[in-house]
Amino acid sequence: MSQKFLVFSAHPDDADFGCSGTVAQLVKEGNEVVYCIVSNGEKGTHKVKVSRQAIISLREKEQRAAAGILGVKKVVFLNEKDGEVENTKALRKKIVKVIRQCRPDVVLSFDPVNLVFDNFRRYHRDHRQAAEAVFDAIFPAAGSDAFFKELKIKPHTIKEAWFFASHSPNLWIDISKTINKKIEALLAHASQISSEKELRKKISGWAKETGQEKHLKYAEKFRKLELL
Repeated sequence: MSQKFLVFSAHPDDADFGCSGTVAQLVKEGNEVVYCIVSNGEKGTHKVKVSRQAIISLREKEQRAAAGILGVKKVVFLNEKDGEVENTKALRKKIVKVIRQCRPDVVLSFDPVNLVFDNFRRYHRDHRQAAEAVFDAIFPAAGSDAFFKELKIKPHTIKEAWFFASHSPNLWIDISKTINKKIEALLAHASQISSEKELRKKISGWAKETGQEKHLKYAEKFRKLELL
């Protein structure tokens, strides 16, 4: 039976690095996937003469193109300021609204407990703050009518959460048939890619290393939590 998956990402391209092979596989199996991007990605360039709005528009366009490659038909943008994401009540309200509107079975996001700080890019503050906001929105807020009644949307409780970039994974997804889709989706973020050759090498290397943990050719891994 098909399910609905909702993927939260701090910036345009984060989800494509973290779980796009899985997303492509889920779509291939007949599931529906929706993307929700928390920040607008406006600081994702070193071109100081490019306007803020031009960068935002470009990164949104790139994210929609990447999603299309994977078979994701809907992308929601929350438009928080890049580099300034905070786990506030206002952000949690936005996230709860998306969860209640989409009514997913499973939510995917960065792992909120990743606080080991052994990688600057992975533990970007926006990643940590967005992950905590998603976690707090999932439970208890999204599933309880005691929170955000003003939204006037029926509460919704998800079945599971899959957290990527986790140091304590318990779920491995075989992406051997979708590794090329993952790479092509990442290449759609052209403003963020300096070398196609290096990207292909890096992504295939990561996925191969992860796959070897479970005797798979290529894989992505997650920490899965069940709520129901």
